[in-house]
Amino acid sequence: MKNPRSLLLEGLSLTLRHPAAFLWTYAFNLGIALLFSLRLHSQLAALLNHSIAAERLNSAFDLGTLIAATNRLHHGSPTTGSASYLGLPLYFLVYFLLVPGTLSAYQSATPARLSTLISTGIDFFWRFVRITLITLLVSAAILGPLLYFQSLWSDHVADTYTGLSSFLHLLPGILLLALIAALLRLYFDLVEVCTIQQANQTPPDRRIRRALLPALRTLAHNLPRALGAFLLLTLLGLLALFLTARIAAHTLAQPHVWPLFLLAQAGLFLLLFTRFWQRAAETIFVLDNPTTAPTFPPLRGTRPHTPDPQPDPEPAPPSLSEPDPGVFHHDPAPLPPRR
Repeated sequence: MKNPRSLLLEGLSLTLRHPAAFLWTYAFNLGIALLFSLRLHSQLAALLNHSIAAERLNSAFDLGTLIAATNRLHHGSPTTGSASYLGLPLYFLVYFLLVPGTLSAYQSATPARLSTLISTGIDFFWRFVRITLITLLVSAAILGPLLYFQSLWSDHVADTYTGLSSFLHLLPGILLLALIAALLRLYFDLVEVCTIQQANQTPPDRRIRRALLPALRTLAHNLPRALGAFLLLTLLGLLALFLTARIAAHTLAQPHVWPLFLLAQAGLFLLLFTRFWQRAAETIFVLDNPTTAPTFPPLRGTRPHTPDPQPDPEPAPPSLSEPDPGVFHHDPAPLPPRR
């Protein structure tokens, strides 16, 4: 039996062979963030440029001053929050356009050009929208009751324990919720990979429901291997974001803001890269564990197609061990005498 490929190493190699996929995604996300931060920047500038209190942000970065300015900004400009939420539809639009193209490029080994990513995303747009809706419904049905019981347990722990003991009593429930949420995210990631895979088969199958069971079979085939790689890459991304944010916190109230901006963007870039690394590892996992969709009986009134038998291209072997001498040495019958 062939040994399975390393999900981490092969996934990293696959991600690096298609750098345009996550680079375009990062560029679009950065553009959306900058676009919808311009209004906030102009409002903060109008509020703080002529205020002596703004010096406390420039020299020592007083967090209380920042919170007070933010509260005053929201009270004075009620449309700021609604304008910020307009970035969410654009974010999901970018997601539904670029992620299907990325998964298709990972499976077919085609270059991840922007035109290819967008054209594939348009083809799979509504299918990925439906997968996202199914993900939200299933996650709400499973995680909702668990969050409710966790909140009840948190109230009980808060009334009974304090300090480190309280944290240790809450930790198992938090870890369980995180594990179940990661498992759901991994499963529906595999549903998306299987959706792309079945659409590229011959004949193509574009039904999402035909990808649900193969994704479940693939995940159940080797759950520890897939979940372990998924959790490890998730922790790597969060660790990179935490370290860059911690370093950036020590650069506050500096004369120049660009080091803080670069550190924050480095953390977000690494977090996005690990997410695409996850998708590449999931693609490797599905390709190493092929599953077939369940077959359905033919429609009533139709006959199953049976191919015509192909003739044997080789001649039939002779029935005799050696040629018949009479075939090659045939003596003709004597002619009758002339009268």
